[in-house]
Amino acid sequence: MSDTVVITRPRAQAGPLARSVAALGRKVVLLPLLDIFELEDTSELRATLADLSAYALVAFVSPNAIDAAFAHLERWPDGVALAVVGEGSRAALARHGVNDGNARILSPHDPARSDSEHLLGALDLDALAGKRVLIVRGESGRELMADGLRAAGAQVSTVAAYRRCVPELSAELEASLRTLLAQDNDWIITSSEALRGLLALVARIDPHGVAKMQQQHLIVPHARIAETARALGLTRLTLCGSGDARLLAALQSRA
Repeated sequence: MSDTVVITRPRAQAGPLARSVAALGRKVVLLPLLDIFELEDTSELRATLADLSAYALVAFVSPNAIDAAFAHLERWPDGVALAVVGEGSRAALARHGVNDGNARILSPHDPARSDSEHLLGALDLDALAGKRVLIVRGESGRELMADGLRAAGAQVSTVAAYRRCVPELSAELEASLRTLLAQDNDWIITSSEALRGLLALVARIDPHGVAKMQQQHLIVPHARIAETARALGLTRLTLCGSGDARLLAALQSRA
């Protein structure tokens, strides 16, 4: 096993985990597989956030959605519940002063199943019938949560808070990928979209890149990411559950 741990989170969110991994004595490589950008026009986002008290529930699809929204918020309105899919989003809320002590925060019961499907299962859908619900997300995203809430009778609105994309294949990124594919690493993968992008990148730089990536070990926090990995032929997997503490525990179990 290599000493190297590849952290693929967006760069702005990778710092605390990188420091914790380094404290374990492991070499850290930051390899952001999603670039996160501000919207060019934030007028719709700002107008929506100004009216949050009209909603019974506001759901954030990711820490990126939380950080982007709170850039335009001074405080969270009293009495408005929040829904998030994982521990990373709870940590993002805490950075902005929102926690279980001052707000009602809903999330999936099983940390290994931190996704839209299991968030829906954690909500009292009957109580949301006829109520207004807002989903804060990127410019594109899955419709499963919105469709599930609408099927339960909720009045669902969505608003984009950021945009994301797989990075361009620069000379620097290509060199990093070639080096990493030549050795055995632990890869922390926290997004199915990022994982699909990674496989597309390695296929471009090496005809055997996908096969080499299939020999790497992945640590993933969500069952849906594990399902994506297996569908792509990546079977050396550790599913650890949501949150940095579980990611670190999975790394320590590999030592």
